[in-house]
Amino acid sequence: MARRSAKSAAARPPQEHRPGNAPVPLHPMGVGWDPIDGHRDQSYKRTIRPQNDNQRRLLEAMEDHPLTLAIGPAGTGKTYLAIATAVGQLEEGRIDRIVLSRPAVEAGENLGYLPGTMEEKLLPYLRPLYDALSDRTGGKRLKALIADGTIEIAPIAYMRGRTLNNCFVVIDEAQNCTYGQIKMLLTRLGWHSRMVITGDPDQTDLLPGVSGLSDIAHRLEALEDIAVVRLTDRDVVRHPLVSCMLSVL
Repeated sequence: MARRSAKSAAARPPQEHRPGNAPVPLHPMGVGWDPIDGHRDQSYKRTIRPQNDNQRRLLEAMEDHPLTLAIGPAGTGKTYLAIATAVGQLEEGRIDRIVLSRPAVEAGENLGYLPGTMEEKLLPYLRPLYDALSDRTGGKRLKALIADGTIEIAPIAYMRGRTLNNCFVVIDEAQNCTYGQIKMLLTRLGWHSRMVITGDPDQTDLLPGVSGLSDIAHRLEALEDIAVVRLTDRDVVRHPLVSCMLSVL
């Protein structure tokens, strides 16, 4: 009997020791989950090439204007070009920090309360920003820049009252912001700073008439020092089917 028990114990794989018999975390947002882990590290690419005329206009607008609004459908490169420009200006020493923000709004379904700290709760919403940043800087350097505060990723709910000086601010998915939220974000702009607001008014996850992006863009378009760049279905740089589907949906 003792031999049989010893054999079965030897056949079983050794189990990880958990102090106090702590439960195994089943949620993918458990302790140790990192949005930067798994990215291949790569060297910084200094230049990016626009794929069409509207992308070229967007890059020029972000260089020449302190405030730029990039309005257009998904897949046109709005977020990526904004973050690439921000990283480029950081590398050139033209700014001291990069501040990225986007609303924590779910796309049509409610997943309920997420476990963990505030940072862990926000990670799923901010993953697209991490992806673009990691592609431009590499995973190791991105971790270092976030650790020392050079790159800050903040929720919109905590932006009120701040003055953002000497930095490049990117507000992503602004179609999920109300008029009041975008107005608050615009007034955060400080000295020697640039701000880019991106969004697609046709893909808002708010109730009809709540999103303020279209109204804000229409009002600001008349100001000379503000650029409003409107991209179209023809500027989509994802799979060719994306552009075809957007034209009929």
